[in-house]
Amino acid sequence: MARSEKMFVLGMDGMDPRLTKKYVDMGIMPNTKKFIEAGAQRDDLVLLGGHPTVTPSMWTTLSRGCYSNVHGITCFWRQSGIDGMSYNLDSRNCTAEAVWNCFAEAGKKTLVFNWPGSSWPPTSNNPNLSVVDGLAPGVVGVNVCQIDEEVMFKASEEIDKVTLIKGDASQAAAKCVINDLEVDQLKPMDATDITFADLSTHQELAVMHEPLIMSAEGSLAAAFDGGMPICQSPIKPASGWANAPEGAKEMTVLTSKGLVRRPALLLKNEQGIYDRVALYKTKKDTEPIAVIYEGKFTNQILDDVVKPDGSKLPSARAIKALEIDPEGKTVRMFITRAMSTENMRSVCQPQSLYDEFVKVAGYPAPQCNSGTHDREIVVDCMIDVWRQAGDYQAKCLNHCMNDLGYEVVFSHFHVIDLVEHNFIRFMSDKGLNVNPEEEYDLFMQENYKVADEYIGKYLHLLDEGWTVFIVSDHAQVCPKHNRAALGDMNGINVGVMKELGLTVLQKDADGNEIPKIDWSKTVAVAPRANQIYLNMKGRDPHGIVEPGDKYEWEEEIMTRLYGYKSPATGKRVVALALRNKDAVLLGMGGPQCGDIIYWTAEGYNDDHTDSLSTTWGEADTSVSPIFIAAGKGLKKGFTTDRIIREIDVTPTMAALGGVRMPKECEGAPVYQIFEDELIYN
Repeated sequence: MARSEKMFVLGMDGMDPRLTKKYVDMGIMPNTKKFIEAGAQRDDLVLLGGHPTVTPSMWTTLSRGCYSNVHGITCFWRQSGIDGMSYNLDSRNCTAEAVWNCFAEAGKKTLVFNWPGSSWPPTSNNPNLSVVDGLAPGVVGVNVCQIDEEVMFKASEEIDKVTLIKGDASQAAAKCVINDLEVDQLKPMDATDITFADLSTHQELAVMHEPLIMSAEGSLAAAFDGGMPICQSPIKPASGWANAPEGAKEMTVLTSKGLVRRPALLLKNEQGIYDRVALYKTKKDTEPIAVIYEGKFTNQILDDVVKPDGSKLPSARAIKALEIDPEGKTVRMFITRAMSTENMRSVCQPQSLYDEFVKVAGYPAPQCNSGTHDREIVVDCMIDVWRQAGDYQAKCLNHCMNDLGYEVVFSHFHVIDLVEHNFIRFMSDKGLNVNPEEEYDLFMQENYKVADEYIGKYLHLLDEGWTVFIVSDHAQVCPKHNRAALGDMNGINVGVMKELGLTVLQKDADGNEIPKIDWSKTVAVAPRANQIYLNMKGRDPHGIVEPGDKYEWEEEIMTRLYGYKSPATGKRVVALALRNKDAVLLGMGGPQCGDIIYWTAEGYNDDHTDSLSTTWGEADTSVSPIFIAAGKGLKKGFTTDRIIREIDVTPTMAALGGVRMPKECEGAPVYQIFEDELIYN
């Protein structure tokens, strides 16, 4: 028996129940508060997370009702031997059935919208199932749309050359400079056919690479600290234009790493004040690509992104004028990343859905993940771009539910997670902060405000007979101490493992270490978060550990891990280390995990990737995901003491919808929140 005919999963990547409760109490998340008051959940809003606490693994757990040792998605990468990794965000690597297949099988018109890790390619050919991947900014699935890079544009009468600076937009740290780029130097380029393989990383499954050799500075967290390029241009009287009004001044705007150079006019209003920028493809054109005003984003700017090989990708982006001097002496603009407008139908099943989205919402909106610490860039650019992305996604999803007849919808929005990766570790000052810790709390408040505004766009569903689940995959902590250099998402971190005598680097002729593993002396390495692999004879190309010694070496490694103390505090930094076979206790282990799986102690975590899911951090942060449920078939204003696990979301939906549970489902319905408290009649 179905208790609800229509269900919507509002997936909010990185949403923290502790921060949510704090901000709800502060009055800055009124829409989330309405869902809580109308719904049924734990008082602390906590969903007991699985492991590892990483995006693709946990979104897969949420949609399969089983842990990673069953569904097989344990990371962004799959280990291809001890010294190789391959792309893992592909449904074909998942060994468990998705609950959306069960709804489609039961005749429900079902949509999966940008569900990371294991939704694309579609896992069923059922005509009731539609899958979209890559349209949403920040999605970590195929992500075929988001191309090019953000640019901070600065123009002045005092600048004498068109210059592209690769560095930090707020500090102008010039790592690479390309100058003397005049717009007339741009030669015509012939368009070339762009294949789906050019855009879609899921086609690269067979491509393996050697993991990067990393230190603490090369961590996943540090990777988000990069700035954006700066384009600098002279402002001078307009010359050689087909349609330049009297008093107009000209500039040159660079995108595509300098391969696209667009002329722009700085224009006056009727009062003789410079108040807008008109962007053109060439000086010969009479109509601009876009007209940009101060303080406002101009969206849906259609132009090409040029790849290094000269091929062109039609795209859409947005530009915001941060400052236009009334006398026309200076201009500053933020230029977003571009979203490809071609071949995106390739990641829509059916492809006609993409045309529907363009009709109701335009082309997909870009996202911003600059990582700079400049308040203007964070709030006026980064946060504002995410607000637009939320508007775009909500228009698409509401159109699907209101007009296209979809009855079960799984969706994902990445705003909280990506902003947290930029700033959450600075919410407590450990000597690393660029700004006071209070500033980063304000950044996070703005982030959660945007999330709440997005959530509010679906409040109407409660009055229209829908059941709504607000869930996240994990959250992130602000660690109390600086992170331990043990493990990393993107490569082999040699920090702690080298100190423990387990990983050895090669040396040059002068005896200096170089970033290459000396496999002849290396017992074990830590590639990917949570994982340690022994260098085994007969299994690994350069193995030195005898198979008969594997057990003893595992014991030795765990002993050394537990004995490792933080140089700053003198306390251990590893909370738990288990053999592969024992990690089943926490939903891990099996062929896609290392020989030893470990979790970092509370206070020494790297955002979330190496954490136990119960970890708390500074500034009211945690790693726990969130669970809020409201609407048809559920109690109103109810709290339960039951521990709700991530594996319980799928069977709860199945029981409410009256469909079978996926074959590999390990969870149980949260029947305590049902109106009738019965699972089946």
